Amino acid sequence: MKRLGLLSPLAATLCNLLLAYGSYLLARIIFFFENYGYFSQGLTFSHFIEILGGGLMFDTSAILVTNIPYIVLLLFPVYAKENAFYQRLCRTVFLVVNGLALAVNLCDAVYFRFTMRRTTTTVFSEFSNEGNLGGIFLTETLRHFYLVILFVVILWAMYRLYRTTGLRRTDFTWWHYDLATLLSLAVLAPFVVAGIRGGFTTAVRPITISNANQYIDRPIEAALVLNTPFSLYRTIGKTVFVVPDYYGDEAEMASVYTPVHVPNDTLPMTKKNVVVLIVESFGREYIGALNRTLENSRYRGYTPYVDSLIAKSITFSHSYCNGRKSIDGMPSILSSIPMFVEPFFLTPASMNHVSGIASLLAGEGYQTAFFHGAQRGSMGFMAFARSTGFQHYYGREDYNADSRFSGDADFDGMWAIWDEPFLQYYATKMSDMKEPFMTAVFTASSHHPYAIPEKYKEVYPEEGIIMHKCIRYTDMAIGRFFQQASRQPWFRNTIFVLTSDHTNLSDHPEYQTDLGGFCSPIIIYEPGVTDRHPEVQQKIAQQIDILPTLMGRLHYPKPYFGFGIDVLNTPAEQTWAVNYLNGTYQYVKQGHVLQFDGSRSRGMYALTDSLMQHNLLGRLPQQQRQMERELKAVIQQYMSRMTQDRLQP
Repeated sequence: MKRLGLLSPLAATLCNLLLAYGSYLLARIIFFFENYGYFSQGLTFSHFIEILGGGLMFDTSAILVTNIPYIVLLLFPVYAKENAFYQRLCRTVFLVVNGLALAVNLCDAVYFRFTMRRTTTTVFSEFSNEGNLGGIFLTETLRHFYLVILFVVILWAMYRLYRTTGLRRTDFTWWHYDLATLLSLAVLAPFVVAGIRGGFTTAVRPITISNANQYIDRPIEAALVLNTPFSLYRTIGKTVFVVPDYYGDEAEMASVYTPVHVPNDTLPMTKKNVVVLIVESFGREYIGALNRTLENSRYRGYTPYVDSLIAKSITFSHSYCNGRKSIDGMPSILSSIPMFVEPFFLTPASMNHVSGIASLLAGEGYQTAFFHGAQRGSMGFMAFARSTGFQHYYGREDYNADSRFSGDADFDGMWAIWDEPFLQYYATKMSDMKEPFMTAVFTASSHHPYAIPEKYKEVYPEEGIIMHKCIRYTDMAIGRFFQQASRQPWFRNTIFVLTSDHTNLSDHPEYQTDLGGFCSPIIIYEPGVTDRHPEVQQKIAQQIDILPTLMGRLHYPKPYFGFGIDVLNTPAEQTWAVNYLNGTYQYVKQGHVLQFDGSRSRGMYALTDSLMQHNLLGRLPQQQRQMERELKAVIQQYMSRMTQDRLQP
């Protein structure tokens, strides 16, 4: 009996680690049901079981890393530790570390719908300058109170099911006990190392986030295979950009794709003003004019003013954002830099020499300014704006200092000045600027916590999903902005571009797919020009095309850098878009989207297959090879230029 009892510290450790596995499994199932609409398309029961099985490897790694302190405490060979106090300490450590892991997994079940991926360590940099995170967390806690209840229930179950060693020191000599626990620790140690790495053999490299791709059919499913603690651990201090060797010859790669643009336009530069409206979360889904066939052609959307703007603008049959966060939108829109792997200006590459619309036009005598109704420093926008050539920055503090407006009485209490007054301020400030000017504004109201001013709550009541009333409010604010702008002397000498930073909450399955989650509007309005010849061009457009397209529209005469294309002066069959989701690159061209994981193609879908239900991989070999060849050139150009500080022509 005593010999068997000697194994009880190891047995207790293993039993309690099984509790941790149970909590991760439950958290994954909760994650699935909380985001059911994103995962349910074409998901069979057998594939769901495969995903759960794949997740076991990542859970093992995260559980063992998380529980190293607990394992060492319980198995450390010190005879004197076998007492009630020490056992309570071990149980407390176990519940704390695994409770934190459970909490971050459940929090990510809510945050996922905004990013479509598991959270990584860049989240700490992303929100490092925000002072309102406590209020946001409290709001979401109340809104998802059932997750709090589930957290308490699971943690209580772990507490009740936890097993102590149950040994009595009087039953063993110290050397007998210490030898047994030392042997237990020695036996368990290689299994812990192997579990953290993802296998025993030397050929196995420590698993990373990208290993989730071997268990999935769709890139979005990688978030279901992974867990949040693993994603956090694996991105601490990691190199973001790794240069592939698809092309050994620089000239060959450049012949396929180059981000350096050399204009061949002989017309003199037209120095029109440029105004870029980056509208928070203003996804293509919400716009009736861009969804004429949605809901059997009965869909009207939530943007009556933007619908009327589209009727006198140029827009595109397919248009996409290049990232899923606000901090992805600014580099894509203003500097033609897409998000690959991690948000650009949360990486060391943000210290590179970066150009943008503002710096290019400032060199031609433009006055430039960036507007954002939040406090200075919020989201790192001010730093990025200045690094890309904006001469002036106007935020909440500047709005408050302008006696023509109501100051902090217009603050939404969480993020920024409400859109309606801040866009009026934006239009007014541009009238104070010397022409030609280039400005950009980043709105804020169509955002969590999905509130609108009190005076509009009866005007825009709750409807559909919680986002819709905010979209109606922001659409109204955009309409009022254009009314104000149209009365200014600079209006008819201006090119307006309206897009969103990213997409947001969705209630249509077409916009919950791997590609659908990147559908953003790109609207080009040039008073006196596009209103005479409005058009929905049958082309593919993306945020990184905005810079080259504006340069082409202005007949900019010098070489410049940008990963996109001048979409207005490119034949439809040569237009394309690219984005990155959970280790998979998506390349859209010639009516299809190719999914490529960096090593091989994993999917090919027709754009007409809006639910992405029919994988055509291998059925269009020539087009697939060509698209893969082009995408590889884009990726390698991106990675090599990021690591070599070559973001200039």
